[in-house]
Amino acid sequence: MPHLVLDYPPDLAELVEMGALCAVLRDAMVATGLFPLGGIRVRGRAAECWAIADGSRQFLYLDLVLRMGTGRSEADRARAMAEIYDAARAFLEPRVGDVPTALSMEIIEIDPVLSDKRWNTIHGYLARRE
Repeated sequence: MPHLVLDYPPDLAELVEMGALCAVLRDAMVATGLFPLGGIRVRGRAAECWAIADGSRQFLYLDLVLRMGTGRSEADRARAMAEIYDAARAFLEPRVGDVPTALSMEIIEIDPVLSDKRWNTIHGYLARRE
């Protein structure tokens, strides 16, 4: 953990290279120093349907949901959110121009009793590479 999920309308992907955005956000997560490298996941999901504001298709959005394990202070969670949000905004702003766009982010802490991550070979692979 953590997993960052991007939800957006397909119209956003016409203006923004979503793979590059995922890479920028992964880098922002690493830069916080709060997350184990082997646990970071960033995924984008284009919405099949959506309705925003007055219902016209002129609006764009990017909704970020960061799911993470417990144990980080509120200050660290707030700092992580600010740094990741700011990275997303810096990437989006010059690419969407004057198109009305909403950027939102939420952090969800995962109950450790109800989350099973026993099988993950990524951590071992990264440790062997070092």
